Amino acid sequence: MNIDRVRKIDYWIGVPACFFFSLVRKVLKPFGRKPEKDPKKFLFIELSEMGSAVLAYPTMKALKERFPGAELFFLIFAKNRGGVDLLKIIPEKNVWVIRSEKATAFLLDTLKVIVKMRRERLDCVFDLELFARVTALLSFFSGAPIRIGFHRFRMEGLYRGDLHTHLVQYNFQQHMSKTFLSFLQVLSYPEKDWPAMDRPIDDEAVEPAVYEGTEAGKARIRQKVKDRFPHLEPGHRLILFNPSAGEIPIRAWPVEHYIALGRRLLGDPRNVLILIGAESDREITEQVFRGIDHPHCLQFTGLTTLPELLDLFSVAHLLVTNDSGPGHFASMTGISVVIFFGPETPRLYRPLGRKVHVFYADFPCSPCLTAYNHRNTPCRDNKCLKTITVEQVYTLIQEGLLAGTNERPRGR
Repeated sequence: MNIDRVRKIDYWIGVPACFFFSLVRKVLKPFGRKPEKDPKKFLFIELSEMGSAVLAYPTMKALKERFPGAELFFLIFAKNRGGVDLLKIIPEKNVWVIRSEKATAFLLDTLKVIVKMRRERLDCVFDLELFARVTALLSFFSGAPIRIGFHRFRMEGLYRGDLHTHLVQYNFQQHMSKTFLSFLQVLSYPEKDWPAMDRPIDDEAVEPAVYEGTEAGKARIRQKVKDRFPHLEPGHRLILFNPSAGEIPIRAWPVEHYIALGRRLLGDPRNVLILIGAESDREITEQVFRGIDHPHCLQFTGLTTLPELLDLFSVAHLLVTNDSGPGHFASMTGISVVIFFGPETPRLYRPLGRKVHVFYADFPCSPCLTAYNHRNTPCRDNKCLKTITVEQVYTLIQEGLLAGTNERPRGR
């Protein structure tokens, strides 16, 4: 299903469904399970974004520290599962998936997941989706006595019923990693105080995920690069481009900018440029590949698994990317990341990590992809990204990120 169809289904079916089951909840509330004093089984629901799973890692880690005997589960769309597996914090058998490509598969998998949730007798559900009705319904159907999710309070237009037991206010000024950590705070706060909190979340509490690759994995990916570029030497610098923005193309820096930047970078014979992406990104990466047309430019689209991509990040010097999943995964390694924001804001979604460099023009109309419009912008001309020049990016890379580098980084 394409993203527009998903939005329509979530609205036209989700809103009345949330209303109906909110009434059901009021009737059944006196007969429901009571929360355990020491909850054991926690489910995280974040269906649509691989990168958000990385931003939720500090919350999952803090949860395991607070409840040492906790068993964690995660529910995500099947196409995004790899992002959860990479975090190595949830057992593979506890990662549940829903196929989203076709409506019939979606419905069938949803029913199966509801059965799994009921059988597990979950104690708590963290619904991390921003005002999606389907995840509010899934939280309710889970049967968990504690269900934490975003609530509109007095905001209009974001109705998802009254299906959660613990309510979190969406903060459009706070990084999502901290907002997810507030789900833990609300666990111990009395209902009469919601949505107020009595303390800030410190930066130190946001502990980013780190990818622990193996030397064997790094050796394999180096060989894979060498198979396509036999002249690869230790003095070469691997630069990665991710010109796709996935299902929301308005987030993409212009193709012609990537082409111009690639040509300039390949003016230095030490640089080797590798285009990355999923097979579904091939059309846009082929445009960049043909536009650069240089023997030091390699087409790697669809040629790596997600773990191999992390190994590639670990041996490369630099990633240039749009606001999408690869930027978050790269931040788990030692690579420098240049990432473009415009329709989305780095205030909320900047990848975690010390070596992330953001370009953001901060137009008055930005961000236009928000929770308030379910990330459905009317904009068709992303001037906020087009205004970021090739010269600006090239100068940062050449004079800062690549200055004096001749050997590949060791990573974290």
